[in-house]
Formats: sequence, structure tokens, C-alpha cells
Amino acid sequence: MKKASIITYGCQMNVNESAKMSNIFQNLGYEMTDNIEEADLIFLNTCTVREGAATQIYGKLGELKHIKAARGTIIGVTGCFAQEQGRELLKKFPQIDIIMGNQNIGRIPQAIDEIETKSEKHVVYTDCEDNLPPRLDAAFDSKKTASISITYGCNNFCTYCIVPYVRGRERSVPLAEIIHDVKKYVTKGYKEIILLGQNVNSYGKDFKNGDNFAKLLREICKVEGDFIVRFISPHPRDFTDEVIEVIAENEKIARSLHLPLQSGSTRILKAMNRGYTKEQYIALAEKIKERIPGVALTADIIVGFPGETEEDFQDTLDVVKKLQFENCFMFMYSIRKGTKAATIENQIDEDIKKERLQRLISLQNRCALAESETYLNKTVRVLVEGESKKNKDVLTGRTGTNKVVLFKGDKELEGTFVNVKINECKTWTLYGDIVD
Repeated sequence: MKKASIITYGCQMNVNESAKMSNIFQNLGYEMTDNIEEADLIFLNTCTVREGAATQIYGKLGELKHIKAARGTIIGVTGCFAQEQGRELLKKFPQIDIIMGNQNIGRIPQAIDEIETKSEKHVVYTDCEDNLPPRLDAAFDSKKTASISITYGCNNFCTYCIVPYVRGRERSVPLAEIIHDVKKYVTKGYKEIILLGQNVNSYGKDFKNGDNFAKLLREICKVEGDFIVRFISPHPRDFTDEVIEVIAENEKIARSLHLPLQSGSTRILKAMNRGYTKEQYIALAEKIKERIPGVALTADIIVGFPGETEEDFQDTLDVVKKLQFENCFMFMYSIRKGTKAATIENQIDEDIKKERLQRLISLQNRCALAESETYLNKTVRVLVEGESKKNKDVLTGRTGTNKVVLFKGDKELEGTFVNVKINECKTWTLYGDIVD
């Protein structure tokens, strides 16, 4: 049997699209493998959010050149980087056989056939991202988690972000199609459904029938079965009171909300085109905490955006101290060619960005430990993910607030919910024992 391998970079949208590609390959008769040395077909599913992503992709393509020479392996590149570069990639890497944008993965069988029959030397599909891509089945690696794309593209045009230029304008998937997918995955036994989109809570803005994100969440919660719902990533500007109330009223929706901050400085937020102020963000976060007791908030933060002063950075630290995030994804700003921020004067020195990032990480670690310690001696419901990679006698799982929990138990519990009493807390991990 021929073998296929997928190497995935970037966001959860890419992970979802790789699962769809895996299903396509298996339907074509390929066996999936993680060992690229034995693969007859290799696809890179690429990211272009940060400039450094190109270095990783170029390095991997150089490595694949030798595998292709040895085995005649078909090489494909998809994802945001492929959408952005198109045929330009062939000038640097003629070993690539197939290039296709995010919207075109449904045409993989046609592309492979054209390469195998040698009707085309190279196949490039990077059609305009204006329409919804076809709904495709997915073969997820996880036995417990399925993801569903509810929107594609983005209308926000944050000045640091390339996404609207490579994934197109925002398009929402019809509500009935999403509910169909939720029912399908719950029936198959998945316990965690993740809703995906560049801006999930603006869902439905392109509809004229009144469907919106709050209505979608309500309808999903009506689906029978024991499962939890998560969603990434919402935009603070579009987080309505109606959505907050729906979450508060439905236990099926996870008590873990990702609320990208990006900066605590109102001046920098305006330069980023984020559409909210420091004070508005804090008020929203406090409202969410008040109306949804026990909710865990996480955030994205960019350090060293062009023109960021020490005072601006102190505003960011102030928000982190005030809101005590459960976790933060923290990055140094990197110039992304093609975005407005790349042309802003007063780019911040790399050493300053590194120093600020370390200060932010240090503060967030202290906040995360303090939040972890609130779980001590509490009993929490945990979705079992499987055996710990470090210790096969220990299971790992996550709470509804997305905290990692380690505990002893039978591996047959994978994909089920158990109650765990927490007896030890560390910065990122909780430890406990299963109880009735």
C-alpha cells in the first residue's frame, strides 16, 4: 500500500484542514505515516502568520528534495504560505509537484492524478478565496476531539496580520450544515467539539436570516449527547451580551474562553486596528467573569509592536495583573511583509522586545500558578485524553477550563469524562486522583 504523510504548521484551522486531507488520502488508498522517509506522497500544510514560518518551510522543502530523488515521492504544499506564494515557490523549489491554497484541498485527487499520469509537470491551484470551500469529511488524529470550521476568512484587517490577504474575506457556513456535522461527530463518539474561525463570534454577519453566533451555540447545545463545546478565536469587539448569556446558561459550553488582547495600551490597540480600548477590554473580561463563575480566560499578547514605549508595555503588564489570565500566548512582534504594520516607522529593537517578553512571561507564570492553586482540594470533571507521554501509568486530561490534569487510571478511560480530586498544583499542570 502506498503511504502518505502530512506535516502541519500553524493554527487549529490548519490542523482541521490536515484532518480533511488525511481523509482524502485514505480514500485514495494511501496509508498514513509519520515517517516521511517511507512516504510516497508528502504534503506540507503551511502557515504564514509570522515571517519566521518561511524559514521552517524552506528548510523542510530542502530536506524533501532528497526523499523525492530517492523515492520519486510526490511533494505538495498547501495552506496560507502556498496561497501567498503560488507559482513563485516553484522558482526556488522545482521539486514541488502540487501547490494549492486553503480553499482548494478538495481538488487534491485531481491534482495527484495529473501528476501521476504526467499530464502536468506541476499543478497549481490558488483560486480566489471568495466562496465557501466544499464541506469535506475529516479523519482526526484524536479519538475524543473533532473540529468544525464555522467561518472562513477575516474582515478585520489588523495591521500586523496577513490572514485576510491569504484566506480572503469572511464567509459563514450555513447553520444547518454545522449542526449536521456536530450531530455526526457526537454520534461517532467525539466528546469535544471545537468551533473554528479567524473570528468565530462574528459568525452570521454575512447572513440576512438572523442567524448569529449566539443562535448557533444555542442550537449546538440542543444536540443530544454528553460532550463539551469550545470555540477559537473570538474577537473582543464582537463578544455580545447575548453570547455571554448563552454560555452562562449552557453547561455544554466549556468554561474556558480565549479573548485575544494583543496589547494593553489603547494607543497601540488603535495602531493595530483592534477596535477596542484597554478599558473596554477590561470591562468585557470582568463582565464575563461576573456572569460566568469559574470561567478561565486566556489571551494572545504581542510585545514590541512598532512604536511601543515602556509606558505602553506597562499598560499591558497592568492588564495581565488585573485580570489574572489562566494562560497567555505571548509573542514578539515580527514584521510581516504585505501588512500595514510593516511600513510603520519606529520598529522596536530586537533586544528590547526580548527583554519585555521575558518580563511578561515571568509575570504571567506567577499569575498562572496563582490560578492553578485555586483548584487545590477541589473535584473537577476531566475529559481523559490518554496516557501521559512521560509515564504510561499516568493518564492526562483537561478540565472544562482547559487545565491539564495528570492522574492514575486505566487507559481504557480515554475519551470519557471522570471526576478528579486535585491534590497538587503546579504552574501549568494539576495532579489528582479519580473519585466517584
